[in-house]
Amino acid sequence: MERVGLIVDIVKSRELEDREAAQAAILGAFSRAHELRAFRQPLEATVVDESQAVFDELRTAVWATAVARLLLPAGVDCRFGLGRGEIRDVGPGAAGVIQDGPGWWRARAAIDEAHERQDRRNPYLRTWFVGESEEDGIVNAMLLVRDQAIDGMKPRERRIAAGALLGRPQVEIAADEGVTQSAVSQSLRKSGGAALVAADLAMAGG
Repeated sequence: MERVGLIVDIVKSRELEDREAAQAAILGAFSRAHELRAFRQPLEATVVDESQAVFDELRTAVWATAVARLLLPAGVDCRFGLGRGEIRDVGPGAAGVIQDGPGWWRARAAIDEAHERQDRRNPYLRTWFVGESEEDGIVNAMLLVRDQAIDGMKPRERRIAAGALLGRPQVEIAADEGVTQSAVSQSLRKSGGAALVAADLAMAGG
């Protein structure tokens, strides 16, 4: 059965002052997303600065990467490679079951492409998708716009957008931020957070 494999790496991991805290923040951000929409396999650290997860559907994978990036603390950022295809177990390993298949090959190709595009053409880009289908271009066009919107957000705007993507009522977000519900609504419109929520609903056919 086809799944969506996700490879995550930390942007400029060698420059982080507290690498351990950054890793904990990344795992915590994905754990919060996993509580709301279950992954096929929760995010787990693999080697060096990489982690991996598996999803049943592309919508959840795209949503989870947006939520995670919005929740990360200042100074910590990630790059995401999404690959759709068969993911199969091939045997036991020291850290668990070893997996292989087109889903992982494409996720690797996707994160390499994201890295190259970030370095050469699109400095705000953090996410790429490879599915070997006609929809690849549409998905990646959306990811380009999404990543640029997130890149331009201030810390409060990110927190508010994350809350909205997590389905929290605006009145609750407002209480946490010490602002009015109207201010939260205005922030979502101006920052692009409302568009992120709308894009997620559109991927579900809504």
